[in-house]
Order: sequence, then C-alpha cells, then structure tokens
Amino acid sequence: MTDAFTTYKAELAKPGQKLGEATRRKYTQRVRAYLDWLETGDHDGDPLTDVHARDGAVRDYRVMLKTQHKLAESTLNGYLAALDDFYTRRGMGRADIRRGQITRRTAPKALERRDVLRYLRAIERCASARDRAIGLLPYRAGLRIGEVVRLDIDDITLSARTGSLRVTGKGGAGGKIRHVDIHSELRVTLRAWLDERPKWDGGTPTAALFVNGRHGTRLTDRTAREIVCGFGSDLDFAPFGPHVLRHTFGTELRRAGVDLATIAELMGHRSLETTRLYTLPSEEERRAAIERLTVDE
Repeated sequence: MTDAFTTYKAELAKPGQKLGEATRRKYTQRVRAYLDWLETGDHDGDPLTDVHARDGAVRDYRVMLKTQHKLAESTLNGYLAALDDFYTRRGMGRADIRRGQITRRTAPKALERRDVLRYLRAIERCASARDRAIGLLPYRAGLRIGEVVRLDIDDITLSARTGSLRVTGKGGAGGKIRHVDIHSELRVTLRAWLDERPKWDGGTPTAALFVNGRHGTRLTDRTAREIVCGFGSDLDFAPFGPHVLRHTFGTELRRAGVDLATIAELMGHRSLETTRLYTLPSEEERRAAIERLTVDE
C-alpha cells in the first residue's frame, strides 16, 4: 500500500497536471485514507491489481463512509472521484459502482448584503494592495481561488474606464479560457497592486500576478485562501471560504436579472445546469416567503 501511495503522490506532483492544487491535496488525503482502510480488512483478491476486487473494495468503502461516518452523497461522490483518479492512473479505470444522485432544494449558500458590506469593509482596512485584490476577485469577478493564483500579469488589461481578465478555468493548463470584465472597484485595486507589484520580485522575476513577499514566487492557493478567510473572520457565516464569495457573485447576478447564459459564461460553468442552481430559492428567501403568510387576528 505504501508503494501505491508513493507512486500516486509522485504522479500528482508532475508538472502540467489538469487538477488544481486544492484538488490534488484533497485527492491525496482521500486516497491515503482509502489505502489505510484497505490494510485493515480482508478482500476477495487484490484491489490494487484486480478490477473485480477493486469494485468490491470501493463499494464496501463507500458503504463504510456512509453508514459509519454519515457522509452526504456529495462528499461520497468526492471520495469516489479521488479513487477514480487513483485507479485510472494505475491503468485500471473507474470502479464500476453506483454513484449517488444529488438533489438540491436550495441555491448555493451566499452572503447576505449585511455580511457582504462587513467583508468589503475588512478589505478596505487592509494596507496591502495585493491582499485587497485577492480578497475582491472571488466576489467581484467570481473567480475560484485556484484561478486567482493562476493569473499572470499579462492576463490583465486595464484602461481608464474598462478592464478585463483572461482567466484559465478549472483544471489549470487544461482549463477553459474565459474573459471577465473588471468591476470598477476591482479595477482600482488591481491598478494599485500592479503599481506595487515590481517591488515584490525576488531574484528571479516571474510572470505571476500574485507573489509572496519572501521569494517573489507565485502565491499558493492555500496562502490566498488564508488571506480571503482572514477578511471574513468576523462574519457570522460558517463555513466561510472563497467559494462562498463566488456563490455570492452568482447569486447577486441572478437577483439582478442577468440571464443564465451570461452568468454561466462569467463563472466558467461547463454546464448550464450548474448555473441553473442559482435560480433555486436561498434559505433566506424561503424563510422570507413563510413570513409573508397572513396571520389571522
């Protein structure tokens, strides 16, 4: 099992991966947990070399996660995606087992206006133009945190009144390219960062838009995520992270009456069905609907 994990981890570390850094980290953790579980039980055949044993082991592992750990279908499917990647890289393909169907009844969780204003005020108080820009990009442009750190300086076009971002979508080098217009507030912040950016170059200049202050190398998505979460530390919203801001971007576009095709293009959705989730009522909207019921006096 140790050799299998070491080989898989080395594969994920190779350059040119389509998986983002956060996805690779999550897959590594989940594959390690699966391999540890394999070592604790008896299996009919070798799940690492025999496809029938693989199917049985993955099926049993899914049952264990669901019954003992009470994981939701969406989380279970995330574990299966990691195992699909693991087995595909071993030349065995995906396990032939049932995938759980996920039925959403509410829209993706997004910040209400009060929390948005608190978040923006936290950004305004920050002295670092770099951190302000990182904090605004998920909310003002709908970027995933991996897309934020993949931005290069040449991906930004700014003029006096307009601007656009060239965004490499989910999957890194293999991701879909989209162009997003830059909100006026974000444009000012990005210009401030571009003016300051040359001072951050280390001994070897990089094309990366966002760099760390110690070596001048491209910022990791973990560090960018910590910056965003720091701005939201005082919000009464859990769990909070960059994707909540991306959901808020999509939700506000929907509430403003923007058509689904445009929202899908701005957010880089591959399927319009993903965008259609934003037409579902939020928990806040459902509560507000109930409060409208007339009370007999």
